Order: sequence, then C-alpha cells, then structure tokens
Amino acid sequence: MDLYRAHVLVCGGTGCTSSGSAKLIERFEEQIAANGLDKEVKVVRTGCFGLCEAGPVVIIYPEGTFYSRVKVDDVDEIVTEHLLKGRKVQHLVYVDHKTHESSVQKSLAEIGFYKKQERVALRNCGVIDPENIDEYIAFDGYQALGKALTEMTPEQVIDEILKSGLRGRGGAGFPTGKKWQFARASKAEHKYFVCNADEGDPGAFMDRSLLEGDPHAVLEAMAIGGYAIGADEGWIYVRAEYPIAVKRLEKAIAQAREYGLLGKNIFGTDFSFDIHIRLGAGAFVCGEETALMASIEGKRGEPRPKPPFPAVKGLFESPTNINNVETLGNVAQIILKGADWFRSIGTEKSTGTKVFALGGKINNTGLVEVPMGVPLRTIIEDIGGGIPNGKKFKAVQTGGPSGGCIPASLLDIPVEYDTLTSVGAMMGSGGMIVLDEDNCMVDIARFFLDFTVDESCGKCTPCRIGTRRMLEILERITEGKGEEGDIEKLENLAENIKNSALCGLGQTAPNPVLSTIKFFRDEYEAHIKEKRCPAHHCQALLNYVITDKCRGCTLCARKCPVGAITGTVKEKHVIDTKKCIKCGQCMANCKFGAIIKD
Repeated sequence: MDLYRAHVLVCGGTGCTSSGSAKLIERFEEQIAANGLDKEVKVVRTGCFGLCEAGPVVIIYPEGTFYSRVKVDDVDEIVTEHLLKGRKVQHLVYVDHKTHESSVQKSLAEIGFYKKQERVALRNCGVIDPENIDEYIAFDGYQALGKALTEMTPEQVIDEILKSGLRGRGGAGFPTGKKWQFARASKAEHKYFVCNADEGDPGAFMDRSLLEGDPHAVLEAMAIGGYAIGADEGWIYVRAEYPIAVKRLEKAIAQAREYGLLGKNIFGTDFSFDIHIRLGAGAFVCGEETALMASIEGKRGEPRPKPPFPAVKGLFESPTNINNVETLGNVAQIILKGADWFRSIGTEKSTGTKVFALGGKINNTGLVEVPMGVPLRTIIEDIGGGIPNGKKFKAVQTGGPSGGCIPASLLDIPVEYDTLTSVGAMMGSGGMIVLDEDNCMVDIARFFLDFTVDESCGKCTPCRIGTRRMLEILERITEGKGEEGDIEKLENLAENIKNSALCGLGQTAPNPVLSTIKFFRDEYEAHIKEKRCPAHHCQALLNYVITDKCRGCTLCARKCPVGAITGTVKEKHVIDTKKCIKCGQCMANCKFGAIIKD
C-alpha cells in the first residue's frame, strides 16, 4: 500500500464541479508530478464538504488547511508554497463570514460552519473518494451488512431500526422500522426494496450530495433493508438531472458486485440481493411513492389511491418498501453502533440528525447536518453565518412547496418533526430557504404555488383545478388587482384541497399560502387594501421616486426607455408615474443613490 505524507482533498460535488474543481484536480496532479511529489502527495476527488458558498474547496491533510474559492491559477502557488516548502498560502485560507477569523490555525470541526454540526448521514462526504470502494471499506463500510447477515435475524434488524426511532427523512417522517415491519409481514415470492432519490424541491440538494459523496452507504443500507424485509432486488429511482450522482452510483454498484457485496450469496450466506437504477425525467410528483413505482414500471408517473399500500402491493404488484436517500444514509451506522447510540442524538420523538440544504439570503449557503431539536437560530446565525449585507432576517421556508414559512418571532423553536408541524411548516426533505426583509411573502407563496401547479400530474380535480384557482388569486394580488375577500377565498380553497387531494403533493400544496397568511396577513392586506407591497418587491405596486440627492446629471433620463423622466442639467429630476413602466433602469444607473422605491 502506498503511504503519502499529504493528501489534497478537492471537492467533487456538483457545486464545486460547476465552478471548475475538475480542472483544479488536473492542475494539482500536473504540478505535483512536475515537482517530483507524486510519490509523497495524493490528490483525492471527494464529495461535497458542505460549505458550498466557499467553493471550490481544497483541504490539505494532515494539517487540515481549508482553502476556499480556489482557482486554477492558485494551484501552482499551493503546490510550491504549501506542499513543497511547508508554508500555508494565507490569502487563500477560508475566513469566517461572521467572526472574520481565518481558519488557518483551526481544525475543520472548529470552523464556525461546522462547529455545531454532527455528521451521521454525511459522515463520509468530503472525507473519502466516493468512486473507490476500498476507501469506503476503510471507514467501516459494509461492516454493518456483514453484522446483519451473520449475527442478526431479519426480525432483529427491524427491531434495531424500530428502537432507534429513525423516521423517514423524505417528508412525512413515518417510522422507518414500521415500514420495514409491514413489508416483512407481507407474504410473497418476490419483494422489492426501493430508494427514492427523486429530489425535486426547489433549493434542495441533500440526497444528491449524499449520493455523490457516499454512494456505497446507500447500497449497503438497501442490502440491509432487503435482508430485513425478505427482498432480493432493489431499485434506485434517481433523476437524470443528477449526472454525477448517477455515474458514481453505477460505479459503486459495479464495484460492490465485483467484491461480492451485491449479487448471489453475500458474505457466504444464502441471501442474494442486487440493485438497478432507473432514471426519472424530473417530474416532482414522482417523489410520491406510488407515482414513483408507476414510473419505474414504465407507466405515466401518477399516484394511485391507498390502500393497498406499497408494503402489500407495490412495484410490479409485489410487496415493496420505499425509503429516501437520507433515511438510508443512517441505517448502517444504527446497525453498527446500536439503536441506543442513535437515540442519544436528537430528541425523544425526533431521534438522530437531519440534513438541510441551506440557501437563499444567508452567508454560508451549503449542506448542514444537525442534531434534531437544535434551535432554528443556531442554524441561521451560528452555522449559516447570518443574513448578508446587514439585512434583517424575515422568515425561513422549510419543506419546499409542501412546507411553510417560519417567521423571525419563532427563530428559537427547536427543529424537530412535531414542532415544525405545529407552526404550520414541516420538516420535508430538508430544503431550508432563508428570506430577508426584501422578500415579499405574498410573492413567496405565489412562487411555490406556481411550482406546484406546474408539477401537478392533473389526475385529481382538487390539485389540478384548485391550486390553479389559488394561483390566479395570488397573481392578482401581486399585480395590484386584489379584492376584499381574496384572503378568505384562499383559505377556503386551501382547506378543501388539503382534505380532498389524492396524494401528498396536492394535500400539502396550500401550506406555503396558509403559513404566510397566518404569520404575514398584514402583507396580504397591504397588497389588497392599500395597493402597496411593504417589501418593495412586487413590480406592479412599485413607484420610483427621485429624492433631493439628485445632482441633475441626466443619466436616469437618458437611460429611461419610455421617456418618463424630465429635468434640466444640475436640477432635480422628476418621474412621471403614469408613463413609468417600473423597469428599474433609473435606479440601477443612478450613481448618487438618489432614486428609491416607494
């Protein structure tokens, strides 16, 4: 085995890859070889480190030096200074947004973004080469599968998952052990174990990152689950828009088969299990389990009524268990370390950790994993680094189109299943979009409902027509055409849709509207009664005003496409609001900050 004095870990997740990390790897390998270091230094392409805002990220061990926003032109300096001469390149070292402290003297765990995280599902992401099965095995990979097959009965495996309190991380939070129990109880010659990797929420990338950074963890969990329920075949339903994840899954499956960890008589037992991949075309509704199964079968991705539930009659009409990627990311660790260990993390009813894709108006955008029950404030301020540009935190949207908005007044609530549900939001799959004072909550509700209307399969009337009627009302309100009674119409439509839609997509579609009405009703009323957008966001309700800061440079008048601005040189100009088309060109081009939104 080759021993290296240093390892250069380069993020190979989608975010950093899109920023050029593949070229960084090529340049590192070229320069390391050119300097005669190829026998001493190894370059490793990893999965996502989590701190996407700082990408492309490069970490050099054994020092643990965290370099951020690395460009190809920086590689030569890192190689000659750090790897050859042992001097860290100070100007490339990551600096914390909140404290402005350099990470040069700190370990990764001491950096503000990581300090309050606890990684279970993401334990190997950014640590190992996801395309090398040997590295996964070196980090206890496939030991849990070996333990389950050689030391435990299927019932004992299920009992351990039940005792752990693991709940589904894909949305509803149903106990994973119970799902497995139901599928185990179904009598059939053939059963299936399915991984739902159809991650469709806007702003969500938890499952993608786990598949890219640690694909073997999902394969191992599926094999353990297959053994537990009595299945001999598994399917991973993953969207085709995740090419890196698909490539690494394909490679991981081939490697596992080669090592005898998938296929016939695994670990010398009579248990056989293999896994196939099915690519989805990006339909949000196919995240719903019955629609997903229909798509795997080659049918139109539409949900069907339940019962029968998949555990009784699922894929190809056989008993089927379906779990999402993050749920499976916890399974091997539970089997290996025990249910009590997992229960020691989180809260009594929400055990373990939860992964969130933190995005929107936040300094540290990226992937975070925290123990259940941490205050929302910890995620936003300590891990996320607060709101950029000195703006005020307004709300956070959790759970995507199925979730709700949590206002600043509830910033100290614990993040757990039941608490989020009680305030009109939900855990969902883990999207967490932060909003600041410049966001209009009516428009946020319109945005998510527009997404849902577009993604509805159209099978049931409440979702197909009801959500569209709600969207039409929201569009009228944001265009300044709202009417008295519109809020009540939205509430009535929402309740009817929630109570009568066929599947979870329709039943939860009104949540963003209901939560914004609940916490930001005054904004709805301002739009309707005063024809005013308090956040100065909705274009139809804006007026641009030239203040006394105007120097009379005439630039705004020259840039106005409709001639709505008049005035002479060195005198204050005026905007004719009747002519103004509210394009914002005057404000964007004013060099003196003299034009404001009213």
